[in-house]
Amino acid sequence: MSPSAPECQPILKLNEITKENEMPLQNRVTPHGDIVAFPERGTMMGNRGTIHSADRTIGRRRWARKAWLCCRLDWKGIQRQVMGPASYTELFFLDEATALAAGHRPCNDCRREDLVRFCSAVGRAWGNAARTSAIDEALHADRVTLDGTKRRFEARLGELPDGIMFTLPAHADAAWLRWRGHNLRWSAAGYAQQDAVGSNAEVMVLTPRTTVEAIRAGYTPDVHPTADQ
Repeated sequence: MSPSAPECQPILKLNEITKENEMPLQNRVTPHGDIVAFPERGTMMGNRGTIHSADRTIGRRRWARKAWLCCRLDWKGIQRQVMGPASYTELFFLDEATALAAGHRPCNDCRREDLVRFCSAVGRAWGNAARTSAIDEALHADRVTLDGTKRRFEARLGELPDGIMFTLPAHADAAWLRWRGHNLRWSAAGYAQQDAVGSNAEVMVLTPRTTVEAIRAGYTPDVHPTADQ
């Protein structure tokens, strides 16, 4: 992995500071990549650059750079207001599996060791050294179509590794996590419902191809504790 400029510095995260009874901001991300507002914050943070306005709302823009990061919620005890002025837009995910499905990868600052593991796994999949900049280019091609919508691909469920997320033809708006031989339905609060899907079933994969190959090559994402209950 090549050296790079700081990614979540100099404005570091990070404990979300909000006013009492404040409505949730539109900065929660689903496995489909949608940026929505709901009370649950999740276990991971990230960003795609600055995409919010001064009034802390998000318009049509969904990214400002190709490096989409997945960060820790807490780092070095630093606190600040979320979606403040002259700041990147903090996004929140249920867990790392959700962030990866949405198209993010580990941050170079607060999760450097994880990024090294991720780049090494991509390199094994590619058969050569994987620079962070090249991975960002590959991920952007994998996650966004020409019209700006989320890119998906079809695959046989039994051929996919644990840690990826997918949809079923009959439930295209829902998302499932493939985890330890089970298919767990995603929600903002965690995973609760198992769905019996045969290994030969054709599914639409939400996790970008590059990330799927990294997971197949040995990168294991963190998942919400409810996945193991």
